[in-house]
Amino acid sequence: MSDGSARISRADVEHTARLARLALTDTEIEQLTEELGKILDHAARVSALDTTDVPPTSHPIELVNVLRPDEVRPSLDSVEVLAEAPVAEDGRFRVPRIMSEEA
Repeated sequence: MSDGSARISRADVEHTARLARLALTDTEIEQLTEELGKILDHAARVSALDTTDVPPTSHPIELVNVLRPDEVRPSLDSVEVLAEAPVAEDGRFRVPRIMSEEA
């Protein structure tokens, strides 16, 4: 396995940083050159795998719907709930107005 530095050069990193308007130090440029090289090496190894018998998928594991069915179930009694409200009116919660009449 190579160190990855052959796939991307310091000049490539400097050019990309300039395009992205990033001010990188010499240490950061060296570090990014090495890290990006390793990423490219890994991508090359993945690309080299024989995937002809592997069906395309959007997830590596099968997704399962964890939501319950949307069914009507017994709930709190509205009269009981409204009895706990600071102010109720006509069977609803009364809340302070947050918008003017013009809105």
